[in-house]
Amino acid sequence: MAVIQLTTPISEEDINQLQVGDTIEISGIIYVGRDAVLPQIVELIKEDRLVEHNIDLKGGVIFHSAVSIAGLGPTSSNKLEIEGTMPELSEAGIKVHLGKGALSSQTVEVLKKHNSIFVVTPPISAYLTKKTIKREVAAFENEGMEAFWRLEVDRYPGVVAIAHGKTIF
Repeated sequence: MAVIQLTTPISEEDINQLQVGDTIEISGIIYVGRDAVLPQIVELIKEDRLVEHNIDLKGGVIFHSAVSIAGLGPTSSNKLEIEGTMPELSEAGIKVHLGKGALSSQTVEVLKKHNSIFVVTPPISAYLTKKTIKREVAAFENEGMEAFWRLEVDRYPGVVAIAHGKTIF
């Protein structure tokens, strides 16, 4: 099975071609955030203030993680807080959520409604760090490593775990 290459922004057509179990690699701009900052991003969405931080979520990818000097990997943070932000993030344009672990059936339906997918990425921090070309804080620098980050990446790997109402979990 060939690895499917995706480049941000991710189009509706890109999402429509993907099936559960597909192996993908993502290149381009992705955002990184976890439970400390994602509710703040949702507030910016509701207040229509993303542009103040040069954040464009249309066709976007969000990696549910934090950025630290130790590397970058899927987070094991509070799943409820992360899942709670997925509806607004998907509605605002996020097409791919990167993370790990099973999601609730309600979240599977929300992703389907917004034609968004969930991709699991292996816990390979050194490899992901090597695949990160550039990183900068996009918003909420005061959150430290849990700030909202903008990364330029080259071929981040993952496996489609949830797509079009189907799940591997």
